[in-house]
Formats: sequence, C-alpha cells, structure tokens
Amino acid sequence: MCYHDPRVRILMDYRPALVARSGVGEYVHELASALVGQLPRGDRLFLFSSSWKDRLSSDNVAGAGVVDARIPVRLLNLLWHRLEWPSVETLGGAADVVHSLHPLLMPARAAARVVTVHDLDFLDHPERTRAEIRRDYAALTPAHVRRADAVVTVSRFTAAELIRRFDLQSDRIFVCSPGAPAWTPRTVPPPTGAPILFMGTLEPRKNVGTLLRAYARLREQLPSAPRLVLAGGRTPASAEWLRMASAPPLAGHVDYVGYVSGDRRRQMYEEAGMLVLPSHHEGFGLPVLEAMTVGVPVVASRRGALPEVAGDAARFVEPDDEAGLAEAMAAYLRHPEQAASAIERGWRRAREYSWAASARRLLEAYARALERRSAA
Repeated sequence: MCYHDPRVRILMDYRPALVARSGVGEYVHELASALVGQLPRGDRLFLFSSSWKDRLSSDNVAGAGVVDARIPVRLLNLLWHRLEWPSVETLGGAADVVHSLHPLLMPARAAARVVTVHDLDFLDHPERTRAEIRRDYAALTPAHVRRADAVVTVSRFTAAELIRRFDLQSDRIFVCSPGAPAWTPRTVPPPTGAPILFMGTLEPRKNVGTLLRAYARLREQLPSAPRLVLAGGRTPASAEWLRMASAPPLAGHVDYVGYVSGDRRRQMYEEAGMLVLPSHHEGFGLPVLEAMTVGVPVVASRRGALPEVAGDAARFVEPDDEAGLAEAMAAYLRHPEQAASAIERGWRRAREYSWAASARRLLEAYARALERRSAA
C-alpha cells in the first residue's frame, strides 16, 4: 500500500523518550528521527509530550514539530485511560494520525489511531510491571488494540501473539523493529579479562537474580572469571539484587554503574567481553542488537523475541537454568574461537535491522490507519 495522502499531520507520543531514553525511549526517538526523513513532501510529524516539570526541546528531533502540554504525565494517563478525555486534538490541535507508543489509545475526535505493542508480558505476569501498567494495561489493552486503526509491533514474535490472543487480522499489524545503531564494529577484540555486561533496566522480567547466581557458579568453576557489570536504572525490585551483588561471594566482583546512555553505552559495549541477557521475556531485546552491532558475543534466554533477533549469533539458555547460564558464559571464556565465531555471525545479523526500513513500514501502517478511518 502506498502512503500518498497529501499534507498529513501526524502526532506521535514522545513521552517515553522525554527524560531517560531506555529501551522504549530509544525506540521512540530513533523511529521518529528516521520517519522525518521518509515523509512525503508537505506532511509533518509532531512530537507530543506532557509533563509538569520536564520540557520537550523544539530541536530534539530535527525536522519535527513539538506539542508540549504542561500536564503531569500520570494525571493525563489516568484521564486518558479511564475517561478517554481530553482528546489529543484539544491539547495539540487537528491531526490526521495519532500514534501511541504503548498499547492504549490516545483519545481522538477524528484522527486515525495507531498503537504500538512492544510485548504482552504484562498480561501473564502483572507482578513484573510497575503500578500504572498493572492498573490499566491488562484490563484495557484487548479492547484498545481491537479498536485501533493499525497496530505496530517490534517483532514477528509479538505480532504472532497479537493474532493468537486477540484474533486480529494480520493486515492490521505492522512490524517496525528497532534498527541497528549507527556504530562501527570494534576493530580489535577486547583484552583478556574484559567484563561480562548486563544492559537493561533492573526490573523483574530481566531476571537479574538468576544472572547473579549463575555468575557465582561461574566464579566457582573459573575463579579468574572477569567481573560482572550491571548497567541499567534501578527499580524497587533491584534493591535485593544489589544487596546480593555486594555480599559474599560476589562482593568485589560485581559493579553496578546505573543507567547509561549515548556514547557511554557504546563505550561499555566496546569494553565488554560478552553481553548476557537472561530475560524471562523480551518483545525485542535492543541490547542484543546493540551488542551484535559492536561485535560483542551474546548469551541470551530462549524466550520471547530474543531467538528471532539474535538468530544463530547467540548462545541460548532457559531463563531459570543457572547451571546452563554459567556454562554458556564459561564457553566463551574457555573457547575464544567460539566467541570470535559469534561475533562474525552477530555482525551479519545486525545488518538486517534498519531504522529507515522500519520508518517506511510505519508509513504503511499510517496509510492503513487512514484508509480504515475513512471507511468507518
């Protein structure tokens, strides 16, 4: 389907990227940046934000306009999710397409509405999510997704889940995966003793407790194993893991560096000997793609979209298999040729993911949404 409607005004929810660009925030920012370069002449992308204290800069995404509402984000979410009021046109003016970057619709009077579903783990494991998601997402997502004029997702795995669980027609679902970052692969391997890296928010589904226990097993097998570095923002669940990391037998061998972004994140990959992501579930798994782009061998769980993203470039384990996770890490340390082979396969795999291609696919989603809205 071609995207050809002239002078289309698109309003995209940029709030996940307003403060700290973790996984979803990075996705929103990069997809918006790529989309600006793909828009037909005369069409405009506007970034929507709402916050009481944090302002969205007019130059955050070159070429995009800004709609910056001074409304606390939690209050607006409560009004939108529970009352479907006020309309986004009231806050940001007329729009042809409004795009929510989570599964719940942005209320609109006339615009075609698009939602993004990153994963559906919150349906099966609400205990792994924060309070607002537990309150609203499981109850409202099925109806909102069915009412949306188009549904965007980040992996074929999640697309299949949407069809299976909500009986959606496949032609309403558009896979817009993250693209590989514009990073050049490192030209020399890391030195012996390069750290084992975990990258991601320290939240329950990331399975950090199992990683720490597996790392303790690894050190029993290989006392010279390199240190483990945890990079990611804290959550209430992380307190127990950080206490574990600072107590024997892990004390002195685990570093927690907090949330990292931009050039510092790239540097951490370049310095790493491997990435380990033992998540219970991932709708995509952006750290895996980032690691493969730089040339870092990957150990990941065999769950969610991680096998789809990494393909043959990673060693996979079950997320609760502490012994298997320890052995997978040990294999890269004992057999450098296996790590080198994984690096080569990862480079090839990473080149399959492009922000430009995802932006073109997103335009197809908008066209489908406009077509469906006009036929309603």
